[in-house]
Amino acid sequence: MDTIPDENYSPKWSGDRPEPPRVGSEREILTSTLDWHRRTFELKCQGLTPEQLALRPVDPSTLSLHGLLRHLTGTERWWFRIQFAGEEVPMLYYSDERPEQDFDDTDGDVEAAWAAWREECARSRQIVAAASLDDFGRTHGTGEPFSLRWLLTHHIAEYARHDGHADLLRERIDGRTGH
Repeated sequence: MDTIPDENYSPKWSGDRPEPPRVGSEREILTSTLDWHRRTFELKCQGLTPEQLALRPVDPSTLSLHGLLRHLTGTERWWFRIQFAGEEVPMLYYSDERPEQDFDDTDGDVEAAWAAWREECARSRQIVAAASLDDFGRTHGTGEPFSLRWLLTHHIAEYARHDGHADLLRERIDGRTGH
């Protein structure tokens, strides 16, 4: 059933965030949907101070927007660079001794965290652009193969889940909600 959008409707989240195409190649739909979710996360953090980004408004959880930013940065690196492309780069916010440091250590420079996230997203895009959807990486430990197609779908789900967390955190910080 078609509905006519209200011409007076304006989303609560502003910014450049084009909708993913509803018709297109599989690659175009997957990559643009992932970029849409990346931008959604960025918009949910927009306009907050470093102190607000580091707030943990839901006790006893250590979840914060800054922590999510660091987590998503590490996730980009882990899955695209290390697992899929096989690059030998260090983990960013993880060690065996301190596996939760992405959420625990949010007193660092927020601008540096955003720069690292943007850098990892850009590298992920380069890796995706150079590969076929049927190319595969192997999981560390088991060596189980996974396709780029699976990785993109997995990452869309990862961002969608954390966009929801970000929406709840943002609402708790300043009451702002949106899509």
